Amino acid sequence: MFKFIMKSKYILIALVLTIPIIMLPFLLKEQVEKKEPYWEFRSVDTVKYSRDVAGQMLKNPDFDEVIDKQIADIASLGASHVAIGSPYDQKYVPFLKRWVKAARKNNLKVWFRGNFNGWENWFGYERIDREQHKKLLKEFIVDNPDLFEDGDIFTSCPECENGGPGDPRLNGDPEGHKQFLIDEYNISNEAFGSIGKKVNSGFYSMNFDVAKLIMDSETTRKLGNVVVIDHYIKDPVQVSEDAKFIAKQSGGKVVLGELGAPIPDIHGEMTEEEQAEWIKQALEEAVKTPEITGINYWVNVGGSTRLWNDDGQARKAVDVIKTYYSETKLQAPR
Repeated sequence: MFKFIMKSKYILIALVLTIPIIMLPFLLKEQVEKKEPYWEFRSVDTVKYSRDVAGQMLKNPDFDEVIDKQIADIASLGASHVAIGSPYDQKYVPFLKRWVKAARKNNLKVWFRGNFNGWENWFGYERIDREQHKKLLKEFIVDNPDLFEDGDIFTSCPECENGGPGDPRLNGDPEGHKQFLIDEYNISNEAFGSIGKKVNSGFYSMNFDVAKLIMDSETTRKLGNVVVIDHYIKDPVQVSEDAKFIAKQSGGKVVLGELGAPIPDIHGEMTEEEQAEWIKQALEEAVKTPEITGINYWVNVGGSTRLWNDDGQARKAVDVIKTYYSETKLQAPR
């Protein structure tokens, strides 16, 4: 009997020592599989086609082929969102819906980066003021619940300094500018709550110098703790340094709302290889910058910073974007 008890004891000890060894590969596998993308928001901007030609293509059904191709190309990069710049005025909602439909078909969330035409006099619309803008904003969200999905981003007034009463650096009204953005943020959140959608409101993209002027810690907190800068500079490494500066000043996370090259007046002309290298350096530095939580590459087609040529041919920068948008980093184990 004693020998049996001792034998059982040794077996139990062996099991206790062996089970962790057996389980170790599974535990390591579990840790390895806990991955997340480099940035929560990975977007590409379509403004050259989703906004600039909206008037021409408003009633052209054949344009859907262009929309479908562009959205599919963006989805292939590993993007989480596509930025759509179509106006929010009722006349343009059917055009906006065509872009949104294509995004959903390709499993993309939408970053709404349009505006009401009157804010910047787009398409000959008469200029509107802040109060008119706020009224239109609530109506637009409530009247179009089918446009939105949980996880979308909605910016009611991107680069707001370019319209309405003007740039707060020049008009002497930074406090009014801050309060307008806060009002719009609150209106957006309340409207999305009323239609039962969990949409990321705000993300008010702005010039870097405007952000330095208005995005103090209190304003940033009231705008959801996110600062979005549309930032074009020559040095790709400095982009992330400037993001760190804004993060420290504001206390919020930073999204690069427009990042791209080349802008000829800033970067000069670039070959495909030079463009790809500039983007690679910028994104590599952004990976090392935890303050940056999202990137919107500007643009997909139609500008000097394009990823695809007008004939649909992918440029070398496409592979760079795809690498950084598709790769993941390990999460800290629980």
